[in-house]
Amino acid sequence: MSAERALTAFAGFMVLLSVVLTWFVHENFLWFTVFIGANLFQQSFTGFCPATIILRKVFGFKTEKELALNQ
Repeated sequence: MSAERALTAFAGFMVLLSVVLTWFVHENFLWFTVFIGANLFQQSFTGFCPATIILRKVFGFKTEKELALNQ
């Protein structure tokens, strides 16, 4: 799995988690959902996402480009 796909999966999981926390714990967890959405929005323009850095360093995911060059 590439870092980009892992990021998409992670973001989807975090959105679902934030909705569950908003529903069952406290309504202010809605701001967590807003933060995730804002981060994804800025990442689409800048290409920078802190979660991708963590996924690459901690879990060893490679980018699509790195995977394509290795084949």
